[in-house]
Amino acid sequence: MFRKKANPDRSICVACGVCVGQCPKGAISIYKGCYAFVDTEKCVGCGLCEKACPANAICLVESDSEVTNGK
Repeated sequence: MFRKKANPDRSICVACGVCVGQCPKGAISIYKGCYAFVDTEKCVGCGLCEKACPANAICLVESDSEVTNGK
């Protein structure tokens, strides 16, 4: 079964942390101050992070396994 998951693009993420504060499941963290990282086990695909991201670095993608966290 396919489910949507948040997929941050490391190349444009500015590590501002806005997405972290918006995630109701605590699925997003900022990895070493560099980019957003999504725990795909916790992500429910609600899209709040995507809407809140000022850099437009997060999109929801269909996934039947793990999300690649960018590139």
